[in-house]
Amino acid sequence: MFNRRCKITFITHGANVYTMDGIINDKLQYPKLNDIGEEEIEKVCETLEKRGVAYDNIYTSPNACCSESAQIIAKLFKQKPITIELLPRNHGDWHGQSIAELFKEYGTGVLASTPENGESLAAFNKRVSKMIDKLIKENKGNRIIIVTTPEVVQSALAKTLDLPPENQHKILIKTGSLTQISYFKDWSSVIYSDYKPI
Repeated sequence: MFNRRCKITFITHGANVYTMDGIINDKLQYPKLNDIGEEEIEKVCETLEKRGVAYDNIYTSPNACCSESAQIIAKLFKQKPITIELLPRNHGDWHGQSIAELFKEYGTGVLASTPENGESLAAFNKRVSKMIDKLIKENKGNRIIIVTTPEVVQSALAKTLDLPPENQHKILIKTGSLTQISYFKDWSSVIYSDYKPI
């Protein structure tokens, strides 16, 4: 009925020592998955295996926890993950702080503001959108996986749902969860969001 251009399954990386405490982290090399994170990704793999759907390509953000998660998932499909420049938002001076502390000090809208020495939410969203558009163009008619951070998934969902940037942090995306979006010529549709295998 509709001419789908690409279907993307976004998979968030497994938990690590920072995500367990809600700490903002921009570093790419650290931290890696902890035991809980590895277990989350193993459950993701079990879900993908049960579905029996083939994926044409598996992409990963360059963060250590993303690439480690992608390696585990790629083994299931006997593929090699492709690292793309889908970097997390540069949080500048917020790096190392907890989200709860920022909310307490500045209110829940703080994440829509631009941190000192950091990247604006508008710039981040533009960057994410540009990379997703590029992948859609390169994967016409394909089903792909992107292993990335929760904030990238929030950005993709906010664009699809036409949410204002100041509200996108209200979309809960947990580690080790799956979100699927179908992309058509002039629009996109959320199939499911933040599905966490048990």
